Amino acid sequence: MAFSVNTNAGAMAALQSLNATNKSMNTVQSRINTGLNVASTKDDSAKYTVAQTLRGDLGKLSAVTSSLNNAKSVTDTAVAGAEQISDLVNQMKSKTLETSDAGLDAESRKAIAKDLSALKKQINTIIDGSDFNGTNLLKGDGNAATLTNGKVSALQSISGTETLKVDNQGFTAKADTALGVAGTDTDIDAIATAADGTAAKTAADAFTGKLNTFFGEIKTSLSALGSASRQIEGQLSFNSKLTDVVTSGIGNLVDADLAKESAKLQALQVQQQLGTQALSIANQAPQTILSLFR
Repeated sequence: MAFSVNTNAGAMAALQSLNATNKSMNTVQSRINTGLNVASTKDDSAKYTVAQTLRGDLGKLSAVTSSLNNAKSVTDTAVAGAEQISDLVNQMKSKTLETSDAGLDAESRKAIAKDLSALKKQINTIIDGSDFNGTNLLKGDGNAATLTNGKVSALQSISGTETLKVDNQGFTAKADTALGVAGTDTDIDAIATAADGTAAKTAADAFTGKLNTFFGEIKTSLSALGSASRQIEGQLSFNSKLTDVVTSGIGNLVDADLAKESAKLQALQVQQQLGTQALSIANQAPQTILSLFR
């Protein structure tokens, strides 16, 4: 090999090797800093684009979960209201039965009638108050054509085409039919003003019949609302598992193996030190030419 001060092939080779080591080291440090093996499309276009698509699906799943959570809250609020109303109707049925006792005096019937009127008001209050975020599944006549926000329609999947619907239960109309519209206590007044025990029993029997019908409607609504709540819970559970699967899939595609990268970093640090020394030695090689001119 010729001796030359113009061209130092050994230094150039050492420099190329050191540059390659430094480049690899920068890559490893980036993976350690970000925790990602594929942080950019420059790293791996195929994996990066797939990961981006899956990240989009995660965002959609989050929207679906939010929609389902809102629907569950609205439905559970309606369930709580309907359960409370069923308890109050049972109390009304018991008190109405008391008034059918022929031996009961007029004052006692009037006192019980006041209790019935108070229970009716409480029922109407619960119907009006069973509201979550502006949606009330109990308040209304149950007619979808006349309702603006008295029903629930939640997303079920990221496609946006499948929805989970919970209909309005129309408790306002049902309560009006059974108990009388707000401000009127026709059946209750008939009990309170009954002339004798026979008239009181007749009035009580008539009111009991309406209460039984209303109670049957409440049971039907409770069954429907309970079924809807369980369906929403099941969908939420599925979405949670699907989110975990997609998240794991993204990790499998782009996450870095930090234990492996740590081992690489140790090796590259040694290579960098050796490469620096090799370059230093190669740079000193032309100095040997001076010995030829002594």
